[in-house]
Amino acid sequence: MKTLSLKVFTLFIIGLVSITSLKAQSTDKSKRPSPPATATGKIDGATITVDYSSPSVRGRKIFGELEAYGKVWRAGANEATIITTDKDITVGGKPLKAGKYSFFVTPNETEWTVFFNSETGQWGTKEGGVTNMDASKTVVSFNVPVKKLDQLVEKLAYVVSDKGIELRWEKSSILIEVK
Repeated sequence: MKTLSLKVFTLFIIGLVSITSLKAQSTDKSKRPSPPATATGKIDGATITVDYSSPSVRGRKIFGELEAYGKVWRAGANEATIITTDKDITVGGKPLKAGKYSFFVTPNETEWTVFFNSETGQWGTKEGGVTNMDASKTVVSFNVPVKKLDQLVEKLAYVVSDKGIELRWEKSSILIEVK
């Protein structure tokens, strides 16, 4: 009887370890199809950081199809993209206080609307695919021109440079001027 109890206990422990290991793997964000990425840099003494998930094109038409024109997009995958600044800055000619903001865009063919939103920590979309942005919490919004690129950018990428924050994906690029 002791042998049977020991075997049951051993199988229980093995099962528990296996489940814990599988759960740990499933929460490893680096294993997602759109893994997390970070872009950071200094602009006029302010440290700017963009935390986002980086989807790939994978042969799809992105802007105008997967991400419809005229529809708010979380500017990444998975959780809403977050932009953090440690100092007050100006974006698109408008003041933005030091802090952490969700970042959304509405793509269109020639210009995009960008939104810095005070609500953070939310998943990027609600059930049914609607973007999870509470418009009443938008702190700053403005339009920027979209630049068409000659070369395909397979994975969504952000770059923080002395000119501002650039989003590049597929064959499109926008630059958010930061001062």
